[in-house]
Amino acid sequence: MPALEEPLQQPLKSVLGPATAKVMAEHLGLHTVGDLLHHYPRRYEERGQLTHLADLPMDEHVTVVAQVAEARLHTFASAKAPRGKGQRLEVTITDGSGRLQLVFFGNGVHKPHKELLPGTRALFAGKVSVFNRRLQLAHPAYELLRGDGEETVESWAGALIPIYPATAKLESWKIGKAIQTVLPSAREAVDPLPPALREGRGLVPLPEALLKIHRPHTKADIADARARLKWDEAFVLQVALARRRHADAQLPAVPRVPRPDGLLAAFDARLPFTLTEGQRKVSEEIFGDLATDHPMHRLLQGEVGSGKTLVALRAMLAVVDAGGQAAMLAPTEVLAQQHHRSVVEMMGELAEGGMLGGAEHATKVVLLTGSMGAAARRQALLDLATGEAGIVIGTHALIEDKVQFHDLGLVVVDEQHRFGVEQRDALRGKGRQPPHLLVMTATPIPRTVAMTVFGDLETSVLDQLPAGRSPIASHVVPAADKPHFLARAWERVREEVADGHQAYVVCPRIGDEEDDPKTARKAPEGEADKRPPLAVLDVADQLAKGPLQGLRVEVLHGRMQPDDKDAVMRRFAAGDADVLVATTVIEVGVNVPNATVMVIMDADRFGVSQLHQLRGRVGRGSAPGLCLLVTEAPEASAARRRLNAVAATLDGFELSRIDLEERREGDVLGQAQSGTRSSLRVLAVIEDEEIIAEAREAAAAVVAADPELTRLPALRTALDALLDEEREQYLEKG
Repeated sequence: MPALEEPLQQPLKSVLGPATAKVMAEHLGLHTVGDLLHHYPRRYEERGQLTHLADLPMDEHVTVVAQVAEARLHTFASAKAPRGKGQRLEVTITDGSGRLQLVFFGNGVHKPHKELLPGTRALFAGKVSVFNRRLQLAHPAYELLRGDGEETVESWAGALIPIYPATAKLESWKIGKAIQTVLPSAREAVDPLPPALREGRGLVPLPEALLKIHRPHTKADIADARARLKWDEAFVLQVALARRRHADAQLPAVPRVPRPDGLLAAFDARLPFTLTEGQRKVSEEIFGDLATDHPMHRLLQGEVGSGKTLVALRAMLAVVDAGGQAAMLAPTEVLAQQHHRSVVEMMGELAEGGMLGGAEHATKVVLLTGSMGAAARRQALLDLATGEAGIVIGTHALIEDKVQFHDLGLVVVDEQHRFGVEQRDALRGKGRQPPHLLVMTATPIPRTVAMTVFGDLETSVLDQLPAGRSPIASHVVPAADKPHFLARAWERVREEVADGHQAYVVCPRIGDEEDDPKTARKAPEGEADKRPPLAVLDVADQLAKGPLQGLRVEVLHGRMQPDDKDAVMRRFAAGDADVLVATTVIEVGVNVPNATVMVIMDADRFGVSQLHQLRGRVGRGSAPGLCLLVTEAPEASAARRRLNAVAATLDGFELSRIDLEERREGDVLGQAQSGTRSSLRVLAVIEDEEIIAEAREAAAAVVAADPELTRLPALRTALDALLDEEREQYLEKG
């Protein structure tokens, strides 16, 4: 007789209605009973208590428990109902202190008009927006909290109402009812933890944890369940990473030790400055790894401008000295060209191998990108295959099948978060033996995230800026509350230009999207007053005709032809333009030391880390930098708090913590990280630092004792589920 399918593997469409199952699959990514059981409540409302309305986040889908204070029906004339027959129902709900307006239109007013009587309590769900400077929910869905009737008593049993991460298509209480249906299967859940580990930590069994997280009777139930589920998430993920580290450590690599009188020594001798303490320390860690006979896997973190490129270049030269080749991968062509330019400049005659006038230890440094001409490309490929070129710098074009190396010894990847594990593996296959790997990022990553996302890499941090860098002053400019502040901002730009400096103005949008029907969607009802983000083309035009009249204003954005982009950047770098109005294309790698001021329009539409990265573009020379964050967000909003935090500190690590606390944990790992689970469900990467560290230790011990997990079949199953999910995610992202 065939074994029964594990109940948790059952597809939802065989258990719930097909319509509900379809929405769950499409909008929440839930396909099986197990997926739904692992869709945990975001928080719990207490039946008798009302939600605190003052803290609701803007533009997010929320679910609240509140009481109806008043309801008014208005009639009005409109295009659809010209004879004053249009109807609008305005309902005010309250938590006892704050109030929130609900609006219903048209035929949608009849049911709520009957049901939402003053004094009624209900769960309301919808998207918070601002209308006439007041918070409102337009057309919210709601579920009355009655105290009677069989069905409702059953579904709201217990004082704690779980509130699930929901979507406009499927409210929290409908998810709750679906979970009700599948909850009995939780008893069949197979426990992945080795019993000794579970008992040693005093964790409840998995079936009990699942029942308690969805149906808690007390707050202690929730705490027990979360403690167990957090540990599972951390542990299974760390076992996956530990197995990768274990497998990597078994790989052979060619040790690369620089010659004492070779290229590296010649390069160091021509450096016009001494390395910082940090650069020396990190270089030594890297040289130590390069000298071993299994591949280095190191993550190099350093703020914008901390000199990562120099450290990476010294590692590349060491490998060339030892007879190997080094490849540096950049996420975009612009960045690859820029790295190539700066490497060639730093090396001088040492980059002219095989040419007259080249130094005796010189090598060739070639650039390889998708848009190169055929002849240049052929020459570059030839130089790589013969070993003539010791260093190649390029984009993903380097990974193509046609690219052959003579002896690839080191791969340096810039801005790893845009570069998945599979690509790393493809490049690794280019060496006769796996090459050493150095990954660089300018995004400061808190230690726990590094242990989670880059858990298969050792980490080095460069945390001091080279001498001669100027501090950047940052200020929030509240354009709506204080329009004269904005006028003053443009005066500051003129003053900087008058002093011979240059300025960036950054906007969230390009502005030629109107012809694209996808982007030109109509604002939904009630959001008509929410204007689209400011656009480069409009802003540049207004500035050139208005506050910055007479200055040389240029634009730069991602949809320009590569040659045009390059030409604009070159003019700006040469000082032939005063103000560059751009999108975030300038976020990575553009280096213009003479630019001293940056004005970021609609700054609240950017993430914290992105603002920090952008700001790193000014103050790169000896004159101090100034960054002005322009926003129309109201003073008490979360967006303003976020901008104030950016203005208050230049410490990228501090900001990355704020950024993580802001974003829901789900995106911490960034969607580009194929190879790690991007949906941490209960593990909060910041608060749970200890759990992650302990799980890493426990996982390493389990894998060292039993790399194939032969004695732990349930853990293997959990791991396969995690890895399958990744593989699927990776294939979808393609």
